[in-house]
Amino acid sequence: MEGTLFSPALEGMKHVKSEHGELMTKPFLEVCKLVLPILDKFGAAMTVVKSDINGNISRLESKYNDNTSRFNYLYSFVQAEVEIKTAKSSSSCTNGLLWLTRAMDFIVVLFHNLAQHQDWSISQACNDSYAKTLKKWHGWLASSSFTVAIKLAPDRKKFMEVIGGNGDIYGDMEKFCTTFSPILQQIHKFLASVGLDGMKAS
Repeated sequence: MEGTLFSPALEGMKHVKSEHGELMTKPFLEVCKLVLPILDKFGAAMTVVKSDINGNISRLESKYNDNTSRFNYLYSFVQAEVEIKTAKSSSSCTNGLLWLTRAMDFIVVLFHNLAQHQDWSISQACNDSYAKTLKKWHGWLASSSFTVAIKLAPDRKKFMEVIGGNGDIYGDMEKFCTTFSPILQQIHKFLASVGLDGMKAS
């Protein structure tokens, strides 16, 4: 494979913002989709996370396709739902965006851990990332499912070989984290500004 498994997502991130710096719906969702092939390489360990990400992408994409001009910008979903007071519903696009962003937070910290701590196992990197990101938002059941799944994490050496291709895997990992993290922070900041960043799992 040309480059690493991160190459397509890194390319996609260049198109996430408009010339005025606003986050665009379709390019953002495309980048999130491009993370999924990387998660595939974790095998069963990431089944729950991947399924959650897929569901939230589908929810947002479906709404976007209903009216592409109205929902061209990522925050337009939230603004529309805040107006009609449905943003806090568990089935809202706002909730979908929030959980998608949280899942991406987890992935960014996970890859940061793998790049920074090259002696850590995949399980160790996953558990640390989970504790720093998703855990505080999950109830007991979700936490338990996650803990069990992570025990199925692959061997680090084999995993790195598979995702590395013929590129600079650690360089791309770091670039992925440093480029994507500010985008995710921007989303959290916006959700916090409308009082919607603290919703827990129902």
